[in-house]
Amino acid sequence: MYEYFKGKLIEKTPTYAVVECGGVAYLMHISLNTYSQIPDQEACLLYTHLAVREDAHVLYGFAGKAERETFRMLINVSGVGAGTARMILSSLTTNELAEAVMTNNVATIKRVKGVGEKTAQRIIIDLKGKFDGGGISPELFVGMHNTTRSEALTALTLLGFARNVSEKALEKVIKSNGSDLSVEEMIKLTLKSL
Repeated sequence: MYEYFKGKLIEKTPTYAVVECGGVAYLMHISLNTYSQIPDQEACLLYTHLAVREDAHVLYGFAGKAERETFRMLINVSGVGAGTARMILSSLTTNELAEAVMTNNVATIKRVKGVGEKTAQRIIIDLKGKFDGGGISPELFVGMHNTTRSEALTALTLLGFARNVSEKALEKVIKSNGSDLSVEEMIKLTLKSL
């Protein structure tokens, strides 16, 4: 229903943010990742998801579209509610969760408070294929908070190379040439070794 709220940041805590738009202040529940990305300036833009429950309408705010889309995918997993989804996104970045899903890493997801082994396995099964070009647009993951390495890895995956093979080749390139290469240089050097 609401795409985003752009306005004046009134209050920011690790669990919620209050943004004033047109004289109305909106309280939005946020993850720790969003909290760390919101600048301490007056101007603020948060992408939103409105959860309509029997007893309340709850707004969730996100610093980026990728996190919001991941939240929406998580709440569609059986047994994962909005609170658990927010806890997962507070403990793992969108990229870390995507990597855990694509590599079947149950242990990483299980580290999140309140997520057991069965729920972690269900998340992996339900989200399998949605991060590697199926559900979320990979361009959403490329942003200022990603490292050059992860951007290069995403590009190699989009070019059709297997993620685990690309990771190994990319690690070799970084070890031999240093991590201060540009994304393009990393990709070119890795492509030579694939």
